[in-house]
Amino acid sequence: MYYKLSDFLDDWKYESESTVKVLSNLSDESLTKKFNKEIRTPGRLAWHIVTSVGEMAHRTGLTFKTVDDNSPIPSTAKEILDEYKRTSDYMIKEISEKWSDETLQLEDDMYGEKWAGGKTLGILVTHQIHHRAQLTVVMRLAGLKVPGVYGPAKEEWAGYGMEPQE
Repeated sequence: MYYKLSDFLDDWKYESESTVKVLSNLSDESLTKKFNKEIRTPGRLAWHIVTSVGEMAHRTGLTFKTVDDNSPIPSTAKEILDEYKRTSDYMIKEISEKWSDETLQLEDDMYGEKWAGGKTLGILVTHQIHHRAQLTVVMRLAGLKVPGVYGPAKEEWAGYGMEPQE
């Protein structure tokens, strides 16, 4: 739950930059890799991260331009990355212009419950983190390099003069 808009904006800046790092490592070929029926493809996970930003934020009354939750998954990683950047930028612009610390206390109907705007923003951040983590797992399965987000990834340990952890 956020009580200060600046706290959300600071967190979103870091988390969205981290999401850009991860999405930037997707390849077009990896988007449709299916490992089993219980695991979403990298493309589906990445596109869900993109579409859920607008889907969730629009429930609070924000109206920025975004893609529909049911729109087809793009065929290129660049399209997914570009749409994520656009959606994130549009959301931050509108929130910065229209919201205040007081707005974070206002409640909206969110999936049959009443959530304060600050709670919605907190869940939006953690939802993105959750699916980004899932995406890094399927990226590993697809043989893609995974960038470090909260610390070095396996491939980055050498840059710190250390052996990767097993």
